[in-house]
Amino acid sequence: MVEPRNLFSVRGKVACVTGASSGLGRQAATVLAKAGARVIGVARRPDALADWQADAGGETAAITFDVTNRDGMRDLADGVAKPFGSPDILIHAAGINTRQAADDVTYEGWDATLNLNLTSPFFLSQHLVPSMKDKGWGRIVNFASLQTTRAFPGGIAYGASKAGIGQLTRAMAEAWSPFGITANAIGPGFFQTELTAAVFKDPTRAAGNAAQTCIGRNGELDDLDGPLLFLCSDASAYVTGQVLMVDGGFTAK
Repeated sequence: MVEPRNLFSVRGKVACVTGASSGLGRQAATVLAKAGARVIGVARRPDALADWQADAGGETAAITFDVTNRDGMRDLADGVAKPFGSPDILIHAAGINTRQAADDVTYEGWDATLNLNLTSPFFLSQHLVPSMKDKGWGRIVNFASLQTTRAFPGGIAYGASKAGIGQLTRAMAEAWSPFGITANAIGPGFFQTELTAAVFKDPTRAAGNAAQTCIGRNGELDDLDGPLLFLCSDASAYVTGQVLMVDGGFTAK
């Protein structure tokens, strides 16, 4: 039996987090570093990544890269393995929401959303899974959404991508969990980040979202820390293919 206090430990593990420069990705990368993991943060903005490293402390490395660059995916996979070895934990937090109404969706907006939110998580995982198989241990955590199961105005492309994340998570589990690799997703409710800035600029709308939850408030970034550590550690060894909603009960009402 594993010592209970060690179940949630990620100390010494190597974690790669996309979207680490801001929002939920930055929170995930920071809590993993503070919990003792060696973390490689990936994002497009070098200054923001440097700011994250200064805040996170611990053992970290930063790679400036656009994860929608399909031609460079092999190079990215090789690059994230250089600082500390190939990742044990892979967090896909990079995302975009173009907020185009259904009648106004463009090919460019659709492609940008699906490429970043859905395509990149699969192909980066595909490149990094072989080393996880060799170790017999791995954790993949995708970011789902309220829109994985619900339709919001102006969210048709985003919602399609996040519904896809739900199925991608299940399919990853089916393909890779026999090798000791779990694949799960976190489905955040409303958290104040760059991606949700438009929502929180409207106090009435933000208050309405808070009232929709069972708990009665919108999320704070550190509300994600416990669920993330659970899904990244041995505590979740028999949990795979699941979407864990961290939404204060929004989807329960």
